[in-house]
Amino acid sequence: MALWAIVPVKPLRRGKSRLSDVLSTDERADLNQYLLEHTLQTLNDVPEIENVLVVSRDPAALSIARDLGSRTVQENGRPGLNLALSRATQVAKTYETRGILVLPADLPKLSAVDIHAMLDHMHDPPVVVVAPDRERQGTNALLVCPAGLIEYDFGPQSFERHCQQAREQGVRLEICELPSLALDLDEPGDLEFMDLDIKAD
Repeated sequence: MALWAIVPVKPLRRGKSRLSDVLSTDERADLNQYLLEHTLQTLNDVPEIENVLVVSRDPAALSIARDLGSRTVQENGRPGLNLALSRATQVAKTYETRGILVLPADLPKLSAVDIHAMLDHMHDPPVVVVAPDRERQGTNALLVCPAGLIEYDFGPQSFERHCQQAREQGVRLEICELPSLALDLDEPGDLEFMDLDIKAD
């Protein structure tokens, strides 16, 4: 059975709004496109990930995803992240799916080594693998095997909520803490940890 990665993507020109004080709309769009391409290219370097599914309501983001060999799901309306992920998981489960890796497209230091570190915990399912952010509050990556084992609950303090769900289900819980996985790009101060030159046209 296949292992799927689901990558949720906000509209490229609207994502990272909290960086609007330091980056223009065009610069943020360029940054979001870079992050999406980087995420998908990294997933393509991991042969264990057999299918990548990008979910977004942005046709431009979906076009980039298809160009890089990913499957896509067009969001309708504004369902919210967790509902969008649930719908995407249902799409994946129509195939023979053994697990789902949810990987938001805002991890600038993401590498194939990080993904393998998550996958190393997949032995002896059922298992939930959670990668927290630097403050151990948010969830920067989530591996659920088998698919649908817990409900998605991304948002503030989601790290503990995902962990608690795994405990309540009585399944094995693994915490994957790596500096590169812990760095997500949300606030202007996060740019200090990056080595990018994003310029508007």
